[in-house]
Order: sequence, then C-alpha cells, then structure tokens
Amino acid sequence: MHPFLILLAGLAVILVAIVGLRVHAFLALLGAAILVSFLAPGDDLTRISRVAEAFGRMTGSVGIVIALAAIVGTAMTDSGAADRIVAAFLRVLGEKRDAVALGATSFVLSLPVFFDTVFFLLAPLARSMHARTKRHYLKYLLAMCASGVATHTLVPPHPGPLGVADTLHVDLGLMILMGIAISVPSSIVGFAFGTWIDRRMDVPMRFPVVEGAQAAAEKRMPPLVLAVLPVVLPVILIATGTMVEAMRVWMPARMELWNALRPVTSVLGNPNFAMFISAALALMLMVRQRQSGAAEIAAVVDRAIMGAGAVILIVAAGGAFGAMLQAAKIGPAIQVLFAGGRGQPGLSVLLLAFAITVVIKVAQGSSTVAMITTAGMMSAMLSDVVLPFHLVYLCTAISSGSLVGSWMNDAGFWVFSRIGGVTELETLRSWTPLSAIVGLTSLVTTLTLATVLPLR
Repeated sequence: MHPFLILLAGLAVILVAIVGLRVHAFLALLGAAILVSFLAPGDDLTRISRVAEAFGRMTGSVGIVIALAAIVGTAMTDSGAADRIVAAFLRVLGEKRDAVALGATSFVLSLPVFFDTVFFLLAPLARSMHARTKRHYLKYLLAMCASGVATHTLVPPHPGPLGVADTLHVDLGLMILMGIAISVPSSIVGFAFGTWIDRRMDVPMRFPVVEGAQAAAEKRMPPLVLAVLPVVLPVILIATGTMVEAMRVWMPARMELWNALRPVTSVLGNPNFAMFISAALALMLMVRQRQSGAAEIAAVVDRAIMGAGAVILIVAAGGAFGAMLQAAKIGPAIQVLFAGGRGQPGLSVLLLAFAITVVIKVAQGSSTVAMITTAGMMSAMLSDVVLPFHLVYLCTAISSGSLVGSWMNDAGFWVFSRIGGVTELETLRSWTPLSAIVGLTSLVTTLTLATVLPLR
C-alpha cells in the first residue's frame, strides 16, 4: 500500500473518531497507530508489539516531566506563590499598567503551570481591577490569554511543545529558549489586539467581586524570591546544560573547560532532574506557607498526577502514531516531492507543518493532539531530509499552528467563556481571533528567525 494512502487512512481514523464519534483522543491516536502498523511493511509478529514499544519510548521521554510540571503548578497555586508573582508585577508596573501586569504575570506563571489553571487563578484579579476602574474587563482577560496561550503552546514542559521537541529530537533547552523568544513578540501583538478589540466591544463583568479578599490573601503569600524559584530554577538548569553542549561546538578552543563542566551540567540540566528539583521546592514552599502535613502533600500530588496521566497517555499515543508512520516508509515517499531540480526543501516545510496543524486543530479542538499528530507526521516525512535550518523552527511552526482555529470544540474556548463570564458570541469575536493572531505572529517570527538565524 502506498505510504500516502496509509497516512490518509491514519489521519482519517483520528478525525472521524474524535470529531465524529467523540472518542477520547488517547484511543483515537492509539487506534490510528495500530491501523498504520498493520498497513505498513514489516514482520506480522511485531505489528502490535512495535506500537507498544514506540508508546513506551515516548512515555519514558516525556512522562516524568509532564507529571512533575503538574505537581509544580498545583503546589504553586496552593502555596500562594502564584499570587505573590501577581502582586509583584502589579507593584512594579503600577495600577495604570494593570493590564500589562496581568499579561506579564500570565507569561511567567504559564511557563510551568497549565493555561487553564493560570486563567482560573488570575480571573478574580481581572474582576477586581474592573471593579476599581469600571472599564477594560475584556482587555484584562485578553492580556492574560495572549501571553498564557503563547507560552503554553511554545514552551516546554507543557505537553504539546515537549512532545513535539521529543518527536523531532530537538534539545529541550533549545526548545525552551526559542519558545520563550518567539512567544514574547506574539504576546505583545496579542496584547495590542486585546487593547484594540476592547475599545470596540462592550463586555460587562458578570461576576460579583469580594472586597478585601486580595488583601487578606496577600498576608499568606511567600517571599517573592521563594515564589519564583520553582519557575526560574529548572529553566536555568536546563538552559545551562544546553549552553555547555553548544559551546563544545562553537568554542572548541575551550574544550577542556566544557568537558570538565559537562558531567555536572548533564545531570543538573537533565529535564527530569531539573523538574524534580522544581517540584520538591514547590512542595516545600507549600509546607512552609500552609504547614501542610504528609496527608495534604500526598493529596496535592495525587490530584496533580491524576490530571497529568491523561495528557501523558495522549502524548505517548501520538508518538506511537508517528513511529508507525515512519515504519510505513513515508519519509522516502515525501522525498520524491522535493526532487526534480529545486534542491532541498526550505521554508515551505514550515508552512506545510503549520497548515497541517491548523487543519487538525480546527477539526478536533485539542492543541496538544494537533501538535503531537503533526509532529509524528513531519518526523516520518523528513526522516532523511536535510533542512537549511534547525529543526527547532519546525517545532515552533507546529506549535504556532495549534493556536489558529480555536472555536467551540476547544476546551480553551470554554475556559475563557465560562471562567471569564463571556458569552459564546463574545468569545468567538475576541478569544478566537486573539489565539489566531498569536499563532500567526509566532509563525512569522519563526520564518524570520529560520531565515536570518538558521542555527545550522
């Protein structure tokens, strides 16, 4: 069977199962992986076992990081560390820049914490700001979302970008650095759109505000240095490991120094170890602030990893689907498309990856599923193709596409609508274009960097 037909069959299974039959994404991706494995060449005795092996490899690569990131986010919320970061930004930027403070806070908190948790955490603050200013409620909400969705889809350890980086074999530290670099301009452009649309849409605040709640909560907040430590430390550790590996290539004259540092940074900069330290710090901070006992700590960890479990299964099933596409020999087949005198593929690959992700996102709603599915397809297609830029840009192009086309089949749509107190029509006029603008800005930034800074 031709590899492209196998690809279409696998993709059809995913879309029909999720969109048409409302099957859970884990079962849809796993079923597609099994179908592709049966259609692909190979030993009949290994058609199921190779799916399980690929699933296990992906779980081993991302499972620990996703689970630990969920623990960090839950513990930071319970300890008041997230509230402290919010208060710090407000104090530095002042009340006149309260929307900027909300956006900056969302950016920082969304590095380790899932977007819906950050939005739920900051939404009451947006309501209290509106109660004080009597305006700009939609601007406050969109300021949080612009930076929150950008980091959530571009920066590991969030499951989407983490799974994409692992599938395409991109160094996690480099993915973090480039994800942050690309999400900054995307957040700024998204904030500008929020300011613009706020002047044209009169969205009332439909929730009551509890006066004095913020002042009472502030008394229980930890010091700022301790609050930001679970966020900053793993980024520094992972980035340090990446930089030492890069310096061994860029500055070979100091090879003795880099070789001496490498045993230390390879341990401390390992994402699993860095996130383990971050989770331990976040839990210790919770104990410090709330005098939590062993039972309460266990309950927090249990709540976090139960939520992370479904995400890990989806990411691992998507990895298995990608591996089975590789077994179907779709990589050599795609090379034919680039043959015929035009040389190696260039930016068109990034546009193709972006477009595929958008189609899958619009069809089934989940950004993570769209990213993981596209990453598996592109990994199989380009397994033997040399690109003129680093694969990290393929990762960010895929992540960018997952932001375009958010509507009523996307959980983020309903998080914004229900927690923000915004009607469905208002959400379609504000949230949907905002996420698309953030995604398109990320794509433009990706294309620009791939051209001027290919990292090859």
